Amino acid sequence: MPQRKLQVVILGAGFGGLEAAKALRHAPVDITLIDRQNYHCFQPLLYQVATAALSPADIAWPIRHILRRQANVTVFMAEVAGIDAAARIVNTNAGPFAFDYLVIATGARNWYFGHDSWARFAPGLKRIEDATRIRRSILSAFEEAELARDDAERERLLTFVIIGGGPTGVEMAGAIAEVARQTLARDFRRIDPRTARIVLIEAGPRLLPNFSEHHARYAHDTLAAMGVDVMTSSPVLKCDDGGVDLADGRIDAGAVIWAAGITASPAAQWLAAEHDRAGRVVVRADLCVEGFDTIFVVGDTVAVKDPAGRPVPGLASAAKQMGKYVGKLIAARVAGRSMPPFRYRHQGDLATIGRRAAIVELGRIQLKGFVGWMFWSAVHIYFLVGLRNRFVVAITWLWSYMTFQRGARLITDAAPTAPVD
Repeated sequence: MPQRKLQVVILGAGFGGLEAAKALRHAPVDITLIDRQNYHCFQPLLYQVATAALSPADIAWPIRHILRRQANVTVFMAEVAGIDAAARIVNTNAGPFAFDYLVIATGARNWYFGHDSWARFAPGLKRIEDATRIRRSILSAFEEAELARDDAERERLLTFVIIGGGPTGVEMAGAIAEVARQTLARDFRRIDPRTARIVLIEAGPRLLPNFSEHHARYAHDTLAAMGVDVMTSSPVLKCDDGGVDLADGRIDAGAVIWAAGITASPAAQWLAAEHDRAGRVVVRADLCVEGFDTIFVVGDTVAVKDPAGRPVPGLASAAKQMGKYVGKLIAARVAGRSMPPFRYRHQGDLATIGRRAAIVELGRIQLKGFVGWMFWSAVHIYFLVGLRNRFVVAITWLWSYMTFQRGARLITDAAPTAPVD
C-alpha cells in the first residue's frame, strides 16, 4: 500500500504563496493552493490600471496557468472562513481542507485607522476591482464636469485628492496629473482638463518616509512641477462623498483615493495568535506561528524583523523571499533536514513619479530622473509573469511615451445588470 503524501495547504496566490508552491515543486508532498480569485495580480502596477495606462489583463494571470506544469499542485477558488489549528483543518465556503503543513499568505487590506466608513468614499488600491473602481471615478469626474453648468460644481469635480504620501500615493498623484495635463488635454470642449487640481495629502512631515531625505525632496519638487498640490503634516479628519476635511479647512473633490495604510488579513483572528497593531501575526525566526510548528505566515500578513532588528517592509520582494524560504523549509523537514532561520535581504526601494521621473535606492546605486525611470520600467517588466505580458506592457509603455496617450480609458459599470428582453 503506497504511503500517504503529506498535505501542504497554501492560502493565497500572491507573491509569497506562489513562491512557496514553486519551492515545493520537487518535494514528495501534495499541495492545495486556495485563493478567492482565479488569478494572480501584479500589485505594483495596479495604479497603472487605475489611471488607464494598462488593462487588468496586462497585470494578472490565471493561477492554474502559472502552475500548470507543477503536477503536485491542485488549485481551488474558495474563501477562507477560519482555521482549526489544533485539528489541522482550514474551513472554507467550499468545505474543510486538512493539512500537515499550512502556509498563510493572504496579504493585506486597506486600513482606514478606525474610520471604516471612509472606504465608501475613498477606495484603496489592493485588488483589480479597486483599480477599475478608481479608474471609473477619475474618468467619470471629467465626464460629469463636461456636463456641469455650475462653476463651483465643475471645480469640485476637477479636484482629485490622494490620501497618503508613500510610493502608491506619489505614483497615483503623478499619473493623474499626466492624465489631466496630457492624455485628456484636447478631448473635451466645455472644460480644460489641464485646470484639474490634484492634491496629495500626507499626515507625516514629508513624502516617502522609507526613502532618503534627498530623494523625498526630489519627489516633492517633481510633483510640484507637474502641478500637484503637495500637503504634508496634514492629517485627514473626515472623508465623505464630497471631499475631505483637514485641520486647515475642507477640500471638495470629485474623487478621493486612499493610499495611507493597510492592515493584515484576518489570519491572526483565525489562529488566535499574537499580532501587532496592523494585525500582522508575530512569528518565530523560522516564520512559524508560536505553538504551531507546522503553520507558517508570510508576506503582508506577518510581522518579522530583518537582521538589523528593523521590521521587514511589506514589499513584493520580501513576500517572495519569505515564500521561497518556507517552501524550502517544508521540503527540508519532509526530508529530515533542518534550515537556518529566515534572513531578509533588502533589495532596494523604487518609486516612479511620472513620465521620465523615478527614484531608485539599491544600496550604493542611487538613481533619479530619466535614468531612474528607465531602471524602474526594466525591473517591473522583468518581474511580470509571462512573456506575453512583458511584451504587451513594454509596447504599451513605449506607445504611451511617444504619443502621451493611455489606451484603457474605459468607464465600466460597477455591477452590470442583465439585459432586458
